[in-house]
Amino acid sequence: MKLVYAIVNNDDTYAVSKGLQAAGIRATKLATTGGFLLKGNTTYMICCQDEQVDNVIGICKEYSKKRKQTVSMSSVMGREIGDTNTVEVTIGGATIFVTDIERFEQV
Repeated sequence: MKLVYAIVNNDDTYAVSKGLQAAGIRATKLATTGGFLLKGNTTYMICCQDEQVDNVIGICKEYSKKRKQTVSMSSVMGREIGDTNTVEVTIGGATIFVTDIERFEQV
């Protein structure tokens, strides 16, 4: 068995959840915050059979779209400097980790 952690932008949470549900894949959702832009994410924890991992990753890729967003330099630099300059960054997509599971129980 594997545990898949999929971190997606909050804007994609509904679509990813619906995609997983349609495929019959159960997931636990956690509200998380990204460390770079300090924006909201959703982290899915999905325990599945080894042969389901590619399907889970495919669903996350399909429903987690990358996009451009303009943010202030102070947001990117992590300080309040009153700088009004902006920079375009890529957000969205999914960050996915897959780990082995030694034991799984539902009680």
